[in-house]
Amino acid sequence: MSLADRQISTPAGPPIPAGDRMPAGAPALSIRDVSVTFGAATNRPVLKDITFDVREGEFLSIVGPSGCGKTTLLRLFAGLMAPTSGSIQFDGKPVAGPSRQRAIVFQDYTNALLPWRTVAGNIALSLERHVPSRAARDAQVAALIAKMGLERAAQQFPTQLSGGMQQRVQIARCLAQQPRIMLMDEPFGALDAITRQTLQDDLLKLAAETRMTTVFITHDLEEAIYLGDRVYVLGANPGRIIETIEVGLPKPRNQLTTREDPKFLAHRHHLFGLMQGH
Repeated sequence: MSLADRQISTPAGPPIPAGDRMPAGAPALSIRDVSVTFGAATNRPVLKDITFDVREGEFLSIVGPSGCGKTTLLRLFAGLMAPTSGSIQFDGKPVAGPSRQRAIVFQDYTNALLPWRTVAGNIALSLERHVPSRAARDAQVAALIAKMGLERAAQQFPTQLSGGMQQRVQIARCLAQQPRIMLMDEPFGALDAITRQTLQDDLLKLAAETRMTTVFITHDLEEAIYLGDRVYVLGANPGRIIETIEVGLPKPRNQLTTREDPKFLAHRHHLFGLMQGH
């Protein structure tokens, strides 16, 4: 049974209290005039004058050619690096470093997981410093294992799992943080087509049930449209926003009917033209 067929609750614990949520209508992330340059000697521009908001609760896709700075942008959001100039705010406060409220899912799941820990042990890693009770940790891990369809793999090690299952473990470990934002760096790029489509539907179901803000980096134009409420298109040399697309496709989405929708095909045609420089 896929995750899309399961009843999804909030991640690994009670919902975020109303007083801890961002005000209605407030952006989850605000990016203003952000530029990044690499190399003290060459001062090579990677991103230039990036300004946009990530809306609370939306699924935002970001596409662009290789080398346009997509991953750099995600690292800025996560607080793993600082911009050369400009500002990034989360919940009205400057992003000054990593936070459990902003979880990041990496493309390379093989290196993201600890090979000497089981599936349950990898998921528990996010809880060990923050949930003192072993019983409480075990209960939350069990709930996440069930939610992500990992029951039969709970005591297996990452090398015993398929790529899709490993990526489920990484997502479950991020959900254990109870983040407000999930930052995903081409998480399905290395998976086969059927596994990729299954995880796309699982992710959409999860995002809808938890109302979690999601920023999703991808090279795949169809994936960006299928998942996103909006799509930001980055140009290269240096990376900059060249267009914003409001997707406007009905939900829930379906791998057949959504992809056959004339609006989906029109978005795909337009994005392909942008990527070709037309």
